[in-house]
Amino acid sequence: MNASIRNFLVEEDGVTALEYGILACIVAALLISVFQTNIKTIYNDIMTALTTAVTSATT
Repeated sequence: MNASIRNFLVEEDGVTALEYGILACIVAALLISVFQTNIKTIYNDIMTALTTAVTSATT
């Protein structure tokens, strides 16, 4: 029983998996924030172009 507890405490596979999980979450959060900014910029550019087109077409 003591040997299995010692092996469990010494084993580092779970720690490595946890580190990779945390790293994956950080990368995912960064990608989402970058793409969210790009999507907002593209949306604003399209809306500005449409507003300008409508305004110039009606005058």
